[in-house]
Amino acid sequence: MEWLIGIILVLFALIGTPLFIIILAAAALGFYYSDIDLAVITIEIYRISDIPLLIALPLFTFAGYLLSESNTSHRLVELSRALFGWIPNDLAIVTIISCTLFTAFTGATGVTIVALGALLLPALREAGYSEKYSTGIITTSGSMGLLLPPSLPLILYVIIVQQMDIGISIRMEDAFKAGILPSLLMITLLVLWSQWTTRHSSVEKPRFSWRRLRRATYAARWEIPLPFIVLAGIYGGFFAISEAAAVTALYALIVEVFIYKEISLKKIPNVIREAMLVVGGILLILAASLALTNYIIDAEIPANLFEWIREHISSKWVFLILLNIFLLVLGAFLDIFSAIVLIIPLILPLAISYDIHPLHLGIIFLANMQVGYLTPPVGMNLFIASYRFKKPISEIYTSTIPFMLILLIAVLIITYWPALSLAFIQ
Repeated sequence: MEWLIGIILVLFALIGTPLFIIILAAAALGFYYSDIDLAVITIEIYRISDIPLLIALPLFTFAGYLLSESNTSHRLVELSRALFGWIPNDLAIVTIISCTLFTAFTGATGVTIVALGALLLPALREAGYSEKYSTGIITTSGSMGLLLPPSLPLILYVIIVQQMDIGISIRMEDAFKAGILPSLLMITLLVLWSQWTTRHSSVEKPRFSWRRLRRATYAARWEIPLPFIVLAGIYGGFFAISEAAAVTALYALIVEVFIYKEISLKKIPNVIREAMLVVGGILLILAASLALTNYIIDAEIPANLFEWIREHISSKWVFLILLNIFLLVLGAFLDIFSAIVLIIPLILPLAISYDIHPLHLGIIFLANMQVGYLTPPVGMNLFIASYRFKKPISEIYTSTIPFMLILLIAVLIITYWPALSLAFIQ
């Protein structure tokens, strides 16, 4: 009977039933067949209100939507071009860095492709880059940035881990530090690959201009301090993560509405509505997943899974490569927030049993999910790029594969070199 119900739930998921309903149904059926009072689900859902870090999610999301609705993307690209204008094939580097930073602050990879794609694609084509190369580098770069603060997926990962009794405590500040070097590795490899592949091209040769840099810096003078204020505040001990989120949201609101005046006060309710729709979806899934996680633990599923894996896989390194394959497939089919709340409670105890640090696991997880967004046949960003650039999906596949392979090399280095993620962790 349980197998039949499971198949029915999967079928409901395939026809588009909201994920939180599927998760709650699975939790309710699990507790019912275990003769446990279903009131435990309500208790688990209420437990979400006790998580202090949860305040950061809506505030950072609101700030990200404000930035995406304004002309921040244009100023960011112009500043990047001014800074890197002396490097051959500078526009490729500008694309990678500006998309990465934009994703880090908005927390959504698809938004980056939509927001920056219209600006960068014509610029790349005008500079002499091929259509295939241009769409490939924008689509790939749009998936970057999930490891950099104030990454919403990274915040959510820490929230989930903090709710699990694993005997190891992790801090949000350490999670932010853990993502710095892996992100730099991915950016560096993409930049080197871009320089190598365009070395013989007839791309416009740039010239560095102090005047252009001063103009671009002046134009973005109010947005440049934002990451420094947030990071200095957190690591300097001036405010907690939730307070940093409040400062970020307030600063973005003042800058975009009252200084740049690119977002009218009349538009603010709509921006809040769009941002909170995203937050509401995350919270619904998170609340439902806490209930399902409780059942999974009560049913000793992680323990049984651990025993099975220990019987068949004794090597930590084999476990890691299988984990990478699993996460790449997962990233192609499932959005990152759902993947975090569903999969982390299952794989975290296993990872710890193989002596993998929770922060290293988090970076491995998010790095794989970034690449998963580009994995054929159903990587989400492939379809977003196809829609945004009005290109056949097969053309997007072929344009992103070389970049995806470079990122896979980076993922393997991140996976098998834990010191890269833990270098700044005390």
